[in-house]
Amino acid sequence: MKTFLTTTALIALALPAMAEIKLGASISATGPAAFLGDPELKTLEMLVEDLNAKGGINGEEVVLVAYDDNGDPNKARTFATRLVEDDEVVAIIGGTTTGTSMSILAVAEDAEIPFISLAGAIDIIDPVKPFTFKTPHTDRMACQKIFEDMQNRGFTKVGMISGTDGFGASMQAQCKSVAPDYGIEIVADETYDPKDADMTAQLTKIRGVEGVQAILNPGFGQGPSIVTRNVKQLAIDLPFYQSHGVASDGFIDLAGADAAEGVRLPGTALLVADLLAEDDPQKPVVDAYKAMFEAKTGTPVGTFGGYAHDAFLIMTDAIARAGSAEPAAIRDAIEATTGLAGTTGVYTFTAEDHLGLDLTAFRMLEIKGGKWTLVQ
Repeated sequence: MKTFLTTTALIALALPAMAEIKLGASISATGPAAFLGDPELKTLEMLVEDLNAKGGINGEEVVLVAYDDNGDPNKARTFATRLVEDDEVVAIIGGTTTGTSMSILAVAEDAEIPFISLAGAIDIIDPVKPFTFKTPHTDRMACQKIFEDMQNRGFTKVGMISGTDGFGASMQAQCKSVAPDYGIEIVADETYDPKDADMTAQLTKIRGVEGVQAILNPGFGQGPSIVTRNVKQLAIDLPFYQSHGVASDGFIDLAGADAAEGVRLPGTALLVADLLAEDDPQKPVVDAYKAMFEAKTGTPVGTFGGYAHDAFLIMTDAIARAGSAEPAAIRDAIEATTGLAGTTGVYTFTAEDHLGLDLTAFRMLEIKGGKWTLVQ
């Protein structure tokens, strides 16, 4: 069989190939964490397309090599290894959950490849690992922001009901650790499996504890929505706090606006874009991402896609400033990032701080009338 080349193909063969910068991603686009991973993957694909349309990075095209790990840490490790050894990426973005992030970072650290996680647990970046960074606030910071608000409201006795998944268990431990700093006592401490369909037994126990003044639910996925509905069903009239792990319109939809009314949680500027002051340093980037994502997907923007947006922004900004796609140069440039406004906060990294955010990046939010509002 003969092969024929068109004139266009012959010309293409004669031209040098355009330089490429390969970025890897392992995202939980399907599975139990799909409500997190789906907007993350859509965001990365959208931003790569947009960046390349504008000329790429220093004239080089960005190629995204993405895998769907289904929320499975073992698959995430396999895909991270494939990204490094077979696809030869210069950096990795992903780790939708704490479990998948821990698997990916083990591979990235061994290979000395920059990795930006999209998960919440503090263990991802504490202690600091040379090549691992992350964009979401830590679970420890979420506890601090929540307890700060409780302290302002005069609460000292709190009941906690936590998911036993990696995120829920980690935040439960962090909240117990920092509670004394705010004069708060955890007087009830219940847990539930993420697959549980009813948590009324645990909530009834919490309600029965003498002196309990508020309830806190560390967790993500469908569990917190069920807990929220159960609180409503039991007519528990106590202030109720959730974590940043459910900071999206999807949580309100799953829990129901009536049940979610009054729920408070620490969230990002992205959820209250229309309420930001004109001089807020995050407003331009929040407005731009919100407009682009909603036009592209036809769905509301959310916190989790914002984590991916910020990871891509940090990574591409570092590559551009480094003038190199060498992994070590990218890592050094990320550590030198100062005052970079994203949807989650304004990032300033150092060799000792691979999160780059402080508590001011969190906004305390309350659900009113099915909408996110700022707590003043």
